Amino acid sequence: MALELYAHPFSSYCQKVLIALYENATPFEYRRLAPEQPQHMERLAELWPMRRFPLLVDDGRAVMEASIIIEHLQLRYPRPARLIPDDPALALEARFMDRVFDNYVSTPQQKCVFDALRAPDERDAYGVTEARRLLDTAYAWLELRLQGRTWAAGEQFSLADCAAAPFLFYADWTQPIGESFPTVRAYRQRLLQRPSFARAVDEARPYRAFFPLGAPDRD
Repeated sequence: MALELYAHPFSSYCQKVLIALYENATPFEYRRLAPEQPQHMERLAELWPMRRFPLLVDDGRAVMEASIIIEHLQLRYPRPARLIPDDPALALEARFMDRVFDNYVSTPQQKCVFDALRAPDERDAYGVTEARRLLDTAYAWLELRLQGRTWAAGEQFSLADCAAAPFLFYADWTQPIGESFPTVRAYRQRLLQRPSFARAVDEARPYRAFFPLGAPDRD
């Protein structure tokens, strides 16, 4: 097995894949995307002209998109932690919740972050307001959906939790999860206590100054 991961530790989508790798102690070579290692970004661009990451290389084959990478790992390198449940109904729920966290937590959260990186005269106040409203709507929906569950899709840690961990982590920095959402807040805390995610969070600590909205002094 020769796995290479092109990623940056502060990226939420990279953390999503790192959690999956750490859950199963899957060996891989970390091709960190950093200015001091320009060859890694050059290679990424050769493999994937969209220049988006993470990107996994498996014996020369490039695999793109975080959710697909996690599925690929389970198919090619099955290990004890089954992040896609074997039961088809549970697998469908895990994939559905993965899409919820991608589309309705990560996407609006990143809208706010990217807007803050723009020049003041290029910002989209209306779009950011709508993104924050969507985050609050997602929190309210999750508050009901997660009740009675240990993890996003039930009692088994899954693909959905690999997505939820970094997305809720940064979303709470951007649009705080209020006290009216105790179930979501407790779930986020459980994710932070998961060793695989705790490791990813620690690896990203040196980059917190890059968060344009100001990383809070917590977590």
